Amino acid sequence: MTALPRVLDLFSCAGGAAMGYHRAGFLVDGCDIADRPRYPFAYHRGDALDYLAHLITTGDIERYALVHASPPCQAGCALTVGTNASQGWGGSHVDLVTPARALLDASGLPYVIEQPNGRAKIRKDLSLCGEMFGLGVLRHRNFELGRWATAQPVHPRHRGYVRGHRHGVHRNGPYVAAYGNGGGKATVHEMQTAMGITWTDVREELTEAIPPTYTRWIGHAFLTARQEVFA
Repeated sequence: MTALPRVLDLFSCAGGAAMGYHRAGFLVDGCDIADRPRYPFAYHRGDALDYLAHLITTGDIERYALVHASPPCQAGCALTVGTNASQGWGGSHVDLVTPARALLDASGLPYVIEQPNGRAKIRKDLSLCGEMFGLGVLRHRNFELGRWATAQPVHPRHRGYVRGHRHGVHRNGPYVAAYGNGGGKATVHEMQTAMGITWTDVREELTEAIPPTYTRWIGHAFLTARQEVFA
């Protein structure tokens, strides 16, 4: 019996990415600096970069087929730097993408770095959107792929607006705004339904999560690419 491939999920939050990889056929180990009691798989609480460096030094990184990292985006996210600049956010946050990439390169393993649109420090090898999977959120995300590649899927035309207030105008639409509070933003239940995340009802965790469908697609693409290499 062939052992299932294992993925290391860094900056894991509550496990949106993890669940997608699980559904694609991976065993998953998570790491995040915060306590995440709702994380659905094996979990290490600690600094993600320190933990990755430790795994590299000890050689334990070799048990993984793939590493996924979702460094916090506040240092360069357009929403933070622009929309929330008046609140003192943006510009003062530490860039974790660059040191994460350096360690991932040092690991020798294939990897994925996930960030939202507007992130200047990431190479955009792959972009995914909720409309590609018929979801109730758009949640555009860019992915940098290290040591492997896959084709970009077609980005279908959006069916309408994201529901809520923006610049003094309220619009209805087929998508909910899965971030923040007020202004027509999604309720916890709406976010759970729109993204397919049922194991946490914590708003902060939901607003930071990516839909598992994204990483299920990425996981399948990685396994297909790996099979082609060894075919």
